Amino acid sequence: MFTGIIEEVGRVLSLEHRATGARLAVSCSAILQDAALGASIAVNGACLTAVELARDSFSADLAPETLAKTNLGDLAAGSPVNLERPLRASSRLDGHFVLGHVDGTADVVSLSLLGEDNWWFRIRLPGALSRYVVSKGSLAVDGISLTVAEIERDIAAFTIIPHTFEHTALRARHPGSRVNIEVDILAKHLEKLVSAAKL
Repeated sequence: MFTGIIEEVGRVLSLEHRATGARLAVSCSAILQDAALGASIAVNGACLTAVELARDSFSADLAPETLAKTNLGDLAAGSPVNLERPLRASSRLDGHFVLGHVDGTADVVSLSLLGEDNWWFRIRLPGALSRYVVSKGSLAVDGISLTVAEIERDIAAFTIIPHTFEHTALRARHPGSRVNIEVDILAKHLEKLVSAAKL
């Protein structure tokens, strides 16, 4: 369980494709302070398991499903990635409940400067997921907990404050980039309950 509050921007050291899946190595520091083998680390919002740890990096294996559902397969050496450790039961919940189970990817439409270092960020949602996104609701975008400022058909828009822009990998995104999205788990549960009630 995560919150969507990014702790550190890491850099990809390597992405080694294998017969089945891939291995991702990431350079970082802060999130390794209390890490142990087998620890969960969210990379661009996808919950991965640390299978190798070094003083300033970790490696994780990517399953075929992870490569199919996320943008992690697009990464290359030097790519910035958003990193977050799991939520502790005693911690404040500053963002929203993020499971680290990416539902799919969205295409960046635009990232435009509004003024005073605030940005207007727009993404095109996949049709199957747009029904779960509502104005003023929460959406995890590359692991970042964002509030939907506006939604029109399949385009969701967000105001990105200076802190978020400076302390996440969002500043490296551009039109055409793919970003990972995880919709609010409560919306999916509610849909299932309502559907079951109609049977």
